[in-house]
Amino acid sequence: MIVRISGEDQYRLDDSSCDRLNQLEDAVAKIVEAGQPDGFNEAYKQLLDYVRSAGRPVGEDELEPSDVILPPADITFAEAGREFTGEGLIPD
Repeated sequence: MIVRISGEDQYRLDDSSCDRLNQLEDAVAKIVEAGQPDGFNEAYKQLLDYVRSAGRPVGEDELEPSDVILPPADITFAEAGREFTGEGLIPD
């Protein structure tokens, strides 16, 4: 799976990483859907940190379509309300 963090890089994650990635994204989505900004920044940071640590950066000379595009690290809670709703960002 190729995951892009907007404003940063693309990362290639192994299939074995997908379950944990989905868990982290679900945690962010639940916070947003509950309308509770407390905990959002930390939960979203954990999601991005996981992508950065579990993934391998896609080389600048490689052209790969992204399977998932995550909002930038500085997304606000209000902006996240438009992104993390319904089915979420990461396909099951």
